[in-house]
Amino acid sequence: MSQLSPARRALAITALALGGFAIGSTEFVAMGLLPNIAQALLPAQYGADPDAGIAHAGWLVSAYALGVVVGAPTIAAMSARFPRKGLLLVLLVGFVVATVASALLPSFGLVLVARFVAGLPHGAYFGIASIVAGDIMGPGKRGKGIAMVLLGLSVANVVGVPAITWVGQNAGWRVAYGVVAVLFVATFLAVAAFVPRSARDQSASIGRELRAFRVPQVWLVMGLGAVGFGGFFAVYSYISPLVTNVTGLPEAVVPLVLVVVGLGMVVGGVLGGHLADRSVKRTIYIGMLSLIVSLLFMVLTAQWTVGVFVGAFLLGATSSAIPPAVQSRLMDMAGDARTIAAALNHSAFNIGNSLGAALGGAVIAAGFGFVAPGWLGIVLALLGVGMTAISYGVERRSTERARSTGRHPSTGPITAPVPTV
Repeated sequence: MSQLSPARRALAITALALGGFAIGSTEFVAMGLLPNIAQALLPAQYGADPDAGIAHAGWLVSAYALGVVVGAPTIAAMSARFPRKGLLLVLLVGFVVATVASALLPSFGLVLVARFVAGLPHGAYFGIASIVAGDIMGPGKRGKGIAMVLLGLSVANVVGVPAITWVGQNAGWRVAYGVVAVLFVATFLAVAAFVPRSARDQSASIGRELRAFRVPQVWLVMGLGAVGFGGFFAVYSYISPLVTNVTGLPEAVVPLVLVVVGLGMVVGGVLGGHLADRSVKRTIYIGMLSLIVSLLFMVLTAQWTVGVFVGAFLLGATSSAIPPAVQSRLMDMAGDARTIAAALNHSAFNIGNSLGAALGGAVIAAGFGFVAPGWLGIVLALLGVGMTAISYGVERRSTERARSTGRHPSTGPITAPVPTV
């Protein structure tokens, strides 16, 4: 990696980020097309009660997220010794097949299964791509490497998701998923051409990777990511009906709101990567508290056009500033199990995706309206702040005990002070 020219580094990072762009498109395009999907796959329910039909269609969001939760640690652990470039290519083939199936299968139940399968390679791709990007960027720039891969996901929300949403609204949601499949094919070709091969980790094993689950901090960090980020997805999963039913804007405006969310994600992602390299702790706290403020702003101003656009930008910016810091902390807490730790970040956030989408759909189906998920999101984000405080409190007490006994909390005798993250 150190021998790569600047141009080759840029091409390799761009290829990895293109994967993030395609994944962001397949994950988020359903958000703007839920009414269209409900009308096509759940016609009876949608005809009788459109709100209930849209909430039911939201299961597609949850199914994809659950696929990420299952696939990220499983694939990461089982493939720890595989060459990273080859594994990235295999994962991209999986994305192509599952996305094409999503576009072609005839019933809601089968599409639901296809979306679950499409989510399986998600976390493993981002985890492995983040490690490769960090190696390409070099020492001291891991946060920036992670942020660059995730930047593709953010840019997808500026360009890919709104454009594909427009295509889905005008040509049909199945065509939209066909476009996403083409993006994955393009990513496969770019990764094959530009990402350098790296030596496989001969010391890696399933057992070493799975040892990450024995570290309590890994569970705490996953919890804060899942619960806190659930607040974002409680709102974002149902942003299309929020814009049309609460703000009162036409369906054609939904892609513009998604563009604004994506612009916020780009700004927040770049800022979050820089901040994470300076202080992971401050970045997580600031990100979570800012997310709460953004959610509050959204629920209080969603009835106004200016309010929904400003709120959409703030929501995108604050939510995307958090993942680089959470992923860095997970990798620090997991020790040698880098592959599974990097993937677990995406399991955590997609637990939040599934949780937010499911609970948001529940409050909508219960008749509380399309603003109610915002209040729910505030509660979830507050829980995320609480779990952050618990995580760092546990770390502080563990460090104090280690210093008093002269032993590192997990590795034995120490000869220098244990740093805090």
